[in-house]
Amino acid sequence: MLIQNGVVHPMDGPVIPCGFVAFEEGKITAVGSMEALPAGAFGEVLDAQGGHILPGFVDAHCHLGLFGNALGFEADDGNEATDPCTPQLRALDAINPQDRCFQEARLGGVTCVLTGPGSANPIAGQSAVLKTTGRWVDEMVLKAPACMKFALGENPKAVYNERKETPITRMATAALIREQLSRALEYRDKQDKAQEDQGEDMPDFDAKLEALSAVASGDLPAHFHAHRADDIATAVRLSREFGLSYVIVHGTEGHLVADLLAREGVPVITGPCLTDRSKPELAGQTLENPARLSRAG
Repeated sequence: MLIQNGVVHPMDGPVIPCGFVAFEEGKITAVGSMEALPAGAFGEVLDAQGGHILPGFVDAHCHLGLFGNALGFEADDGNEATDPCTPQLRALDAINPQDRCFQEARLGGVTCVLTGPGSANPIAGQSAVLKTTGRWVDEMVLKAPACMKFALGENPKAVYNERKETPITRMATAALIREQLSRALEYRDKQDKAQEDQGEDMPDFDAKLEALSAVASGDLPAHFHAHRADDIATAVRLSREFGLSYVIVHGTEGHLVADLLAREGVPVITGPCLTDRSKPELAGQTLENPARLSRAG
């Protein structure tokens, strides 16, 4: 296939004002200006007529396939809000690739997503990176698990306050995460000692600690849901304590501490930005946040 006469936006070079993109067996084989178009048969030809040709978009944080379109509880599989600590949960076991939202994502140009649990739980579970086309989720996977989801701020507080259970404060949320990561380090240490010394017993299998041990060791990234600047600081503090590989997700008030985040070398996934300020911790939401973070480094 050949797409021609479009404004081409490569990922690794300047914009081509009038160019082409050629494909063969689903893979891009050539990109360039129309003057450099090689001779030969390309099969189907699409004339972009001056439109823009862009690479597939990547949505680095979403819950696609976990909250069913136009359905209620029956398809709400993104939050296991019965236990604040659920690192053993895998998004793959709940993603429905038949959900029409996958088609809508493709129509919007999104070809790859990192999708996973919601933010009801301080430790929510394992996310996955998927292509947005397919009928069988196992065949759509690019990486699973891709990260462990943690949540700070209002969401866990709101969920467990209604249940009158821990955590209902930011202190308790951080303390629960700290406790579970400490237990995971202890669990992994016992496993290592048992492998080195036949006289040592292996610890009893614990699905939660097994899943968290990869995070505590730095092998699996931690994605921290954090909007307010103080919650962002808590994510940095926890990550320092345990030597985590981590990313701030949302970072709504990141612009208030952009220089501090740059100093710490903290990566931030921003957004969504095109929303209402539906809860207090979104009060500082601004479309300038991503630009301010980028300028700060």
